[in-house]
Amino acid sequence: MFHKNIKLIIAGLLIALGIYQIVDRSVGNGIFLILFSSIFILLYFKNEMILLAFLKLRKQDMDGAKKWLDKISNPETALIRKQQGYYNYLNGIMVSQTNLSQAEKFFKKAVELGLSMDQDMALAKLQLAGIAMSKRRKIEATKLLAEAKKLDKHGMLKDQMKMLKDQMKKI
Repeated sequence: MFHKNIKLIIAGLLIALGIYQIVDRSVGNGIFLILFSSIFILLYFKNEMILLAFLKLRKQDMDGAKKWLDKISNPETALIRKQQGYYNYLNGIMVSQTNLSQAEKFFKKAVELGLSMDQDMALAKLQLAGIAMSKRRKIEATKLLAEAKKLDKHGMLKDQMKMLKDQMKKI
């Protein structure tokens, strides 16, 4: 895994070399190098370790996803802001099975850093609402649940929200 700035430097060098190749009448090589540099630009915005962790998570392989995330040694320097949010989001999902206090820290950090998709933000806030409810903080849970409901535009989390509301009535 390359540092985020190294990815941009490599992309810039490949583009410069591609332009040189085009000027030097090797148009095919130049076009290939410019297209090849787009991989590094893509990986600047979409970190490869986070993408692989998402793939493992889709297959319900929590240990595999954790291994990919553990390969990111220093997320503050290796990832851009949104990627740091997803790094914390994924860690929160994995830790929520065992340690709610640590999961709450991860989810709060993910919400603070921001997530690209509203659905992911809604799920993070729903998780935070569930954690707040389990710690008997009903006002905070209600507020987070309302925010999650606003973000869930497609109604994918409607059943989980209804279940959480029913549980909050018992408190």
